[in-house]
Amino acid sequence: MQLKLKVWRQKNSSDKGKFEMYDLSNVDHHASFLEMFDVLNEKLIMEGKDPVAFDHDCREGICGSCSMVINGRPHGPLHNTTTCQLHMRHFNDGDTIVVEPWRARAFPVVKDLITDRSSFDRIIASGGFISVSTGQAVEANAIPVPKEDADLAMSAAECIGCGACVAACKNSSAMLFVAAKVSHLALIPQGKVEADRRVLNMVAQMDAEGFGGCTNTNACEAECPKGISVSNIARMNRQYLKASITNSK
Repeated sequence: MQLKLKVWRQKNSSDKGKFEMYDLSNVDHHASFLEMFDVLNEKLIMEGKDPVAFDHDCREGICGSCSMVINGRPHGPLHNTTTCQLHMRHFNDGDTIVVEPWRARAFPVVKDLITDRSSFDRIIASGGFISVSTGQAVEANAIPVPKEDADLAMSAAECIGCGACVAACKNSSAMLFVAAKVSHLALIPQGKVEADRRVLNMVAQMDAEGFGGCTNTNACEAECPKGISVSNIARMNRQYLKASITNSK
């Protein structure tokens, strides 16, 4: 395959940044998108140029590091797929592919396609802990959890914190991410003790980080590589309202 890559290059967060064009030949259609970028960087290094900086770790759709907006879509054109799981067979010979970083005030660009997503870490940290008994692990059947609640909790827990929801949202809202993290604990008995404090603190931290508000366009769910449902946002809003009323007394 012959490709033209239009890639965002930015030295640091204060640099204005710009797109640069690269021609890449003999791209293996079996290669993953990140492997294609590895080939591009080898070519740039051989030419004595600065390689493109991009995030990656597991390359198995687990860690959420591979944050790229590809042709205007976070993680690219496929549904429920991370960038590292995207393969070049889904593109055509002669295509021009535009690649840029997440765009959000709360995700400042570190370099090129790498953004600082530590705001997500601070939101998680603000949620605190869950109360559990120390000592020997409790026998699994000793804490009954309704099947529906268990399934919903597991679905919410699939969120990998990649930030695609923020990148897809016109307001750069982090509501889907926060709602998933609130929901997966709120739905199980072990997470109910700190539930009120958790939702109040995490929403407050989300606002402090500068994320925008949710206007229910559902772009977050459409672009989430794990298919996290926006129903989690409704659940979090209900819990937040209840916690606000309860804790205002």
